[in-house]
Amino acid sequence: MKKIYPWIVILITLSVVGILFIQMSWIQNAIKLKHEEFQRSVELTLNETKEGIHSKFVYKTSEYVPTEESKRYILSRFFMVEGKFTAEEISDIIAKRLKENNVKQKFEFCVTNIYKNIILQSPGFHPTEQETAYRIELTPEDSYRARETLYISIREDKNLIIREMGWMVVASIIFTTIIVLAFALTVRTLINQKKVSEIKSDFINNMTHELKTPLATISLAIDALTNEKVIHDTDKIKIYSSMIKEENKRMNKQVEKILQAARLEKEEIKLTLQKLDAHQIISKVAHNLALQVQEKHGAIELHLAATDPVIEADEVHFSNIIFNLLDNAMKYSTEAPKIVVDTLKHGNGMFTIKIRDNGIGMDKETQQRIFEKFYRAHTGNIHNVKGFGLGLSYVKAIVDAHDGKIKVESAPGKGSLFTITLPAVR
Repeated sequence: MKKIYPWIVILITLSVVGILFIQMSWIQNAIKLKHEEFQRSVELTLNETKEGIHSKFVYKTSEYVPTEESKRYILSRFFMVEGKFTAEEISDIIAKRLKENNVKQKFEFCVTNIYKNIILQSPGFHPTEQETAYRIELTPEDSYRARETLYISIREDKNLIIREMGWMVVASIIFTTIIVLAFALTVRTLINQKKVSEIKSDFINNMTHELKTPLATISLAIDALTNEKVIHDTDKIKIYSSMIKEENKRMNKQVEKILQAARLEKEEIKLTLQKLDAHQIISKVAHNLALQVQEKHGAIELHLAATDPVIEADEVHFSNIIFNLLDNAMKYSTEAPKIVVDTLKHGNGMFTIKIRDNGIGMDKETQQRIFEKFYRAHTGNIHNVKGFGLGLSYVKAIVDAHDGKIKVESAPGKGSLFTITLPAVR
């Protein structure tokens, strides 16, 4: 399964890149086709304008309706713009032909003689526009007259092309954006699912190990109780019975942790709030863990300096918060654990507990995920850290339920500092 994820991401990435490339190519080609269509319309307008000016000239020159042959003769012998047309007449002919060819842009024009001198022009035409203007020779090829050239300056509006294609471009952009967002969401979901799958696998392995050990102990104790040498020995029966009872309690605690996590997820845990002396509870929990810490040649230091350490909290859950944090500090120590607990009360009515250890510490990624359910920090070369990864997620949920805050500061190899802030009773 692990090998499939990268291939899925690669294939989806290639598909999205391909779709984006096709979309961009399609838009570029559509704009290019519109531009070419515009060019053809202008070229057609130039030729039709030339024919219109010729027809107008023949109409002005001849007193009767000429034949095609006589038209060509008149144009070749007598055609000229200078002195025969006004700027308004030429402008009307050009405007009519542009409209017929669906060219909506404004235009300016001029007519030049053989010496490139302007002999006729529209009011807004500037001589510098000749270089970029569309041009066509008005004088027939077989004419005896001097050459006259028509220049039409049409400013192609790129935005007009986009506006004409507006709904297509907008629809393309919207659907492309949807595809990209769907891709990003899919990849994110895949990554999250991969992480969840790994975390759940670790959880199942840990749970199997945690339950297998007491079951094995109970099995051995039961076998011992059925031994003929033990069955008549009251002291040994008490020892093995006590062992079974303790291991049974241990299993019940592990199962309770899992059920507690499920209740937290469904928000079914109800707090029984009461006024508590926080120092008293912290001292009690520290005392209960003192022997375990001493076995590892460590110590718990209590600096309970807060004045009036009364908080409104659930006694059981508050005790569990302190126990889980102290237990974690002890478990994640590579050497003799040194745990320091500080308390202080702020003027804004908040009670703060700081628990510092000299453990293995955490990197940035671990700090961001440490309160996730089932997540367990990597312990490097330490392999004796047991648990389901539920302790800190439980702590976070209970602190939030008390309208408090919890944060962690840590660095690899430099220990960790957990800070809990809870409302104090005024």
